[in-house]
Amino acid sequence: MTTISKCLLDVSFEEALGRLEKLVVSMEDGEISLAELVEQYEEGTGYLRVCQKHLRDAELKIEKLKKEHDSWETETFEPDTTTEDSL
Repeated sequence: MTTISKCLLDVSFEEALGRLEKLVVSMEDGEISLAELVEQYEEGTGYLRVCQKHLRDAELKIEKLKKEHDSWETETFEPDTTTEDSL
């Protein structure tokens, strides 16, 4: 089981996702040294875990809310695959 660093426990989903996106751009740019790349990769895995935890917590909360209502059932989420061009 992986753990989340104590300094990341209070980071919101949006903050973690934003930081993760910036790290990906920096890493894809190719302008950093191998040592920095490894460091950013390690930092990114922490933010990824934060995002996964927030998403898992939200899913559990939704499932709990659905169970409280007899007529509701858990459904598989299918993301919208339309692009902005097709709208």
